[in-house]
Amino acid sequence: MKRIFQIILGVVIVALVYIIYVQISTPLNFNKELAAKKAAVIERIKDIRTAQRSFKSKYQHFTSTFDSLEAFILTDTLELERKLVDEDDSVGMAMLKKSGKKNIEKFKIAVIDTIFSPKKLSVEQVKQLRYIPGTDDKAQFIMEAGYTTASNVVVPIVECRAPYKMFLDTVAYRQEIINLIDEEENIFNRYPGVKFGSMESANNEAGNWED
Repeated sequence: MKRIFQIILGVVIVALVYIIYVQISTPLNFNKELAAKKAAVIERIKDIRTAQRSFKSKYQHFTSTFDSLEAFILTDTLELERKLVDEDDSVGMAMLKKSGKKNIEKFKIAVIDTIFSPKKLSVEQVKQLRYIPGTDDKAQFIMEAGYTTASNVVVPIVECRAPYKMFLDTVAYRQEIINLIDEEENIFNRYPGVKFGSMESANNEAGNWED
């Protein structure tokens, strides 16, 4: 009987140690996964925002589809300006003035070659922009665009988002994600995920990771 009691006690102790280990390690593992996956999502959504801003600079509105955004990056051009001579070059400036030319030259450059500078995206990386990292290309960012009125002026607006449920492990960390979403919504009053822009008001395309 004593031997059986010792075995049962041993099992109970092992079970308690395991429970304590899980209670300690699960939040730690979740926070580690959250930090890593969120960083990857933020990095990609920053590129989407950069592309949207460039699209707006040329067409005066944002696009609501990744197909048009991708086409813009891969096939479109931007018109830029550069100085012909250094303004400190008195000889060069004098010759320019004599010729009747302005010290400005306009030129076109491929969108993909300039907007992400100093970073350089490949064609394949551009085609991956629509997909949320860590989802095996199964989940896409949710992107919307339109217009709103601010101070009696119609302004273009955009919003791009990736909810936590779409890129975190909802099976292994179900309760942790529930707690995280509740905290974001009810304590910090912000979107439970990664996003930039807003379809509810005029904005400067700020990201919620910059708060």
